[in-house]
Amino acid sequence: MDKLSADQRHKNMAAIHSKDTKPEMIVRKGLWNRGFRYRLNSPRLPGHPDLVLKKYRTCIFVNGCFWHGHNVEVRSEKGGVKSSECCKIPNSNQKFWVAKIKRNQERDIETQKQLAEMGWHCITIWECELKPSKREQTLKSLAFTLNKIWLEEHAIIGEPYPKLEEEEFGLMAAEEQI
Repeated sequence: MDKLSADQRHKNMAAIHSKDTKPEMIVRKGLWNRGFRYRLNSPRLPGHPDLVLKKYRTCIFVNGCFWHGHNVEVRSEKGGVKSSECCKIPNSNQKFWVAKIKRNQERDIETQKQLAEMGWHCITIWECELKPSKREQTLKSLAFTLNKIWLEEHAIIGEPYPKLEEEEFGLMAAEEQI
């Protein structure tokens, strides 16, 4: 049973914003401090990703565990739902919340498919991964992933630099003229 009235619950839910959330600000500050530069909520890309790193062709979505149903298991045969450690589905009006979270998850998948078809990498950071105990490891992992993407995009991993022919470029800078 909900301890708040319908009006109080409505005011609480209406106060939740989709931009500049605390988890998003943590990721933004962590990336900025590591030298990564980004754009916010690009209107030109499907789903308006929270962060867009054009140099890395990467979109980052910072998802709230509740709103996107992190590790929630929907049991279709019973119509029920199994909450996860970080996402507790309310017992009141459960049918509404399950439908809303499923729509969000389906939209997330569709958006990421569209971005992948356009050649973008997608990274999802969950709110629970930004708790103080996990935060630094998550941000290090994100930086590592972005650097790996950049190296793979520029074909540096696993392939030696191509050998240059003197005929193509003339004299090299350190060579003497004869």
